[in-house]
Amino acid sequence: MRSPRAFRPFVHREYRVLIAALAISIFGSGMWAVAMVYEVIHLGGGPLELSLVAAAGSVGLVAFLLAGGIAADRFPQRLLIIAVEGANLAVIASISGLAMLGWLQLWHLAVGAFVLGVGAAFFFPAYSAILPRILPPEDLLAANGLEGTMRPVLQQAAGPAVAGILVAALSPAHAVTGVAACHLLAFCILNLLRREPLPGTESLTAAEGGTAPGPRAKTSVLHDLREGVSYTVRTPWLLWTLLWACISVLFLIGPIEVLLPFVVRDQLGGDSRTFGFLLAVMGIGGAAASLATASFPLPRRYLTVMMVGWGAGSLPLAAVGIMDSFWALAAALFIFGATGGMGMVIWGTLLQRRVPPHLLGRVSSLDFFVSLALMPVSMALAGPAAEVIPVGLIFLVAGTVCPVMAVVAMIAARMRADEQAHPLEDGRESIGADGSPGGTGARS
Repeated sequence: MRSPRAFRPFVHREYRVLIAALAISIFGSGMWAVAMVYEVIHLGGGPLELSLVAAAGSVGLVAFLLAGGIAADRFPQRLLIIAVEGANLAVIASISGLAMLGWLQLWHLAVGAFVLGVGAAFFFPAYSAILPRILPPEDLLAANGLEGTMRPVLQQAAGPAVAGILVAALSPAHAVTGVAACHLLAFCILNLLRREPLPGTESLTAAEGGTAPGPRAKTSVLHDLREGVSYTVRTPWLLWTLLWACISVLFLIGPIEVLLPFVVRDQLGGDSRTFGFLLAVMGIGGAAASLATASFPLPRRYLTVMMVGWGAGSLPLAAVGIMDSFWALAAALFIFGATGGMGMVIWGTLLQRRVPPHLLGRVSSLDFFVSLALMPVSMALAGPAAEVIPVGLIFLVAGTVCPVMAVVAMIAARMRADEQAHPLEDGRESIGADGSPGGTGARS
């Protein structure tokens, strides 16, 4: 009996190893989010000190994302992933030891958070690039869906819950030790991955219609970066999706992260528990939609489904300013989370199937960089904007700008024509009347 589509990637041994380690590492990251907060408080820190430690992690991530993408295209992704997990283990184990001995200081946490951020900058592009090497094309959608399901469950719910129990029952130091144990186990499991061919030496996939190239010529880091940016700029569906993402992050993240708590307080009469529950509802929507997307084939109109989903999913947020019902706001956030999760699963799959393998690390890192670069700007602008503009109007603008820009992106990139010219059905491109393949993103 054939396994359900969503679980098909587990047939492959390398994927089982990778996803097991990733699940444990993600769980540990969720624990770290809580353990770090209470470790700062335990050391006498307040909001300022906590902000500095959190900012150190963000700086490390954003500053090294592009370098991480270049590294993922130059070196074996298996070694990069193992090295990152080893570095995570060394950092958390050091903090755990210092905390247990009573020697931990705030600057230790800041340095540790920075190194963890740098590690994430190298991990995500390498992970995105290694999946097409260990899975057939028809299983990539399911693999991305499983990751999209796993992250909110483990990183936003289970990990923080377990860390909170350890902090309450024992101490923040014990919670940090639990994080170290997670990274140790993940590191051991990752070492079970088999060796892979060097990037640039393997054959192109059948969908790319290529032949086996020779070893990749040595190039400068600047050349590699230019090559990745150039490919992105001249590939319309990729460029316009990233532009849409950039605008959506600028208009949506700040209002949700900064202003939504005040909507909960002023319009619903709620408190932090209400706000936390609403965020959980949004996460549940993302997880459920990710799993559902993984359970079906990639849509024939994959670009249309992705952009319409993202655009339509932002529309309910336009009415946040007039909502005085908890359930109405919960429904709006559930829809936003669900359409976001569905779109991200399709988006990750398109990167892995339409971007040439030797560019995938760099394009993935550009995706992360563009998305993250404006996140601090959005959060920094949301507060001052609310001083002069009604919060309801801010959400109205955000909820309408994003759908309009989704339509603009679809038209400008001619996405309907593009997806017809580049079908991705059942892991293979459709064969045209002349017997030739439909094409790939490399030829867009």
